[in-house]
Amino acid sequence: MPISRFTSASRPAPCLEESVFVEILRTGEGLSQTPAHLLKEHDLTTNQYNVLRILRGAPEGLLCGEIASRMISRDPDITRLLDRLEARGLIGRSRPDQDRRRVLARIAPGGLAVLKGLDGAICGIHRRQLGHLGAKRLAQLSRLLAICRNEAG
Repeated sequence: MPISRFTSASRPAPCLEESVFVEILRTGEGLSQTPAHLLKEHDLTTNQYNVLRILRGAPEGLLCGEIASRMISRDPDITRLLDRLEARGLIGRSRPDQDRRRVLARIAPGGLAVLKGLDGAICGIHRRQLGHLGAKRLAQLSRLLAICRNEAG
C-alpha cells in the first residue's frame, strides 16, 4: 500500500544524547523568558545585560573581542551593541594605545547603577526558578553543564 503524502515517515526514537540536548535547549529557553521580560522593562536586551555583567567583572576594561568571547549568546555585531550601551551612558570606550583597531570598553557609573538596581530582582527570579533543587543538586548540575561545554568546545 503506498504511503499517503500526509503520513509521516517513521523515524527511529532519538538517541539519549539527542533527547538530553533537546531538554537542555527547552530548559534554557524556558528559564530565560522571565529575566528577559524584566530586562525589557528596563529597556535592556539580554545581550546588553550580559555585556554589563561582563564589564562589571572586569573593572580595568576589556577589548571588544574579549567581550565577544565571554558572551553567553554570540552577537555578530558587538560594535553596534556597545554603541547602544555607550549612547545610554552605561559604558565608556577608549583606545588604549596607538593601534586604532583596539577599543577598550569599561562599565560606566550608570551601568553599575543599572546592575545594582537589577541584582536583587534577577537573583530572586533565579531562586524561584532553581532554588527547589537545593545547593547540592545545583552544584552537581553546574558541574555537569560545565563538563558538557568543555567537551563540546
